[in-house]
Amino acid sequence: MHLSGLLQDASTMSMFTHMLAILFGMGSWVSINGLWVELPLIVPQIPEGWYLPSYLSVLIQMANVGPLFVTLIHRFRPSAFSETAVIYVIIVLGTVASFLLGFFWKETVLVAGVPRSLALLVLTFFLAAVDCTSSVTFLPFMMRLQPQYLTTYFIGEGVSGLLPALVALIQGIGVVHCINTTQSLNHSINTSNSAGNYDLQAQYQPSNFSAEVFFFFLSAMMLVCLVAFLLLNYHPAVVREHPNPRYTTGTNENSQSRRTWAEQRPMMDPFRVQNHKRRSSFGTGSYSWMQVVYIFVILAWVNALSNTVLPSVQSYSCLPYGNNAYHLSATLAAVSNPLACFIAIFVSIRSLVFLGFLTVLGTGIGSYIMLMAALSPCPLLAEDTSGAAVMVLAWIFFILSLSYVKVIIGVILRDEGHSALVWCGAVVQLGSLLGAVTMFPLVSVYGLFSSGDPCNTSCP
Repeated sequence: MHLSGLLQDASTMSMFTHMLAILFGMGSWVSINGLWVELPLIVPQIPEGWYLPSYLSVLIQMANVGPLFVTLIHRFRPSAFSETAVIYVIIVLGTVASFLLGFFWKETVLVAGVPRSLALLVLTFFLAAVDCTSSVTFLPFMMRLQPQYLTTYFIGEGVSGLLPALVALIQGIGVVHCINTTQSLNHSINTSNSAGNYDLQAQYQPSNFSAEVFFFFLSAMMLVCLVAFLLLNYHPAVVREHPNPRYTTGTNENSQSRRTWAEQRPMMDPFRVQNHKRRSSFGTGSYSWMQVVYIFVILAWVNALSNTVLPSVQSYSCLPYGNNAYHLSATLAAVSNPLACFIAIFVSIRSLVFLGFLTVLGTGIGSYIMLMAALSPCPLLAEDTSGAAVMVLAWIFFILSLSYVKVIIGVILRDEGHSALVWCGAVVQLGSLLGAVTMFPLVSVYGLFSSGDPCNTSCP
């Protein structure tokens, strides 16, 4: 009876740590994801208009100076780097920046005689720096916990995209009604003269609550992340689950010895051959350099596709099928990310061949999405319900397959040591950067994609 009670307490504490890992991971990208879903409400009220997404893309890539700095410090001066201190700084910075956005997002100043939303752009840069830097600090921090908590961290990272999308749906963002402006503005005209000359105009439905409330919600989510991080560091039940007490303080002293322990610590892994001969100097030496390059190339590729390349054309690929198709694809794709992480908890296939197969499958689905975006505003089956269904399913399986690849690669690199997770975060950001650099001129400069008019576009 006493033993069963102890097991029940251990299970409860384990579930508590899983919840903390989810809440901690949720703070990784919640601010920038939230900003993106709020654009339909922000854009009509600022001077930049629909150029704002292009500016945001540039700011987010400029913010990669944060992870670059952290990676270089970790590589050349590891003894001078306090991971815990950096995480505290970026979470507090994200909380404050999100809170200030609630007050100043639509304030403008004159720059070279032109009104600009300077506060919005500056605070967005800080949020982007926070989220980008989380990729190379949050993941390595998870080395301090047992391996099973890394997957639940990835669930939290997926929820960071899902939760703002759900709140935006409740807010009622992006719901369009087609209004006959000719009829409403010209009541005195004889209906017989105007019957064949309707001028339909898209009109957004007023939101259920303001952008200010939404930004305060984002700030609260960052605050929740901060509390979760504090508990992961100091709650006795969590500290007892740390693999090694020397690796729990996050201070500079003995950092080199902690790092060495983290790199060399053997893992009880059924997929790993124990006492194996080192095949390379990377991590524990389980993989050859060719396999390491293969893993990182796949990681960069899937993050480029899922973080920047396809999201930049999501509206072009979905809106021709209607607003419902667009919102369904955006929401269900956001659900697919944490769902893939949840599947990885129970079905963790680390075969590099299988990861390659999923990458090819996801790339093929992404190619279909890109083709439909290029054909916008009249893609295949635009006037057919089946076209909308295929597009929604395409987005679900695209995110599901590539998210699973990202999680399994994270699990693989977790077993290779602390440095491997730092490089994992750096490659994630590199892939996203390359994707953004590729798509920005295609979408914003050359205008290769056309969205059409949701109320007046008719396809043959």
